Amino acid sequence: MSAQWTDPSSPQTGAQAVLAHAIDPARRPDVLLRVRRDEGHEISAWWMIGAFVGVSAAVIVLLSFVPGGA
Repeated sequence: MSAQWTDPSSPQTGAQAVLAHAIDPARRPDVLLRVRRDEGHEISAWWMIGAFVGVSAAVIVLLSFVPGGA
């Protein structure tokens, strides 16, 4: 294993090098639905609760059509 010695007056760790070239995940072109919103413009938790209840109800209704249930 070879070690790279740099000038001690300008130390740079691997983490600093990675962060220097980091891309904001919300701005990547291959991410379709991720959006970084301004402070105070976050989605309400009630939307997530409602989505959970709605999907759960849909699953229960669809499973009630499966024959052989109790």
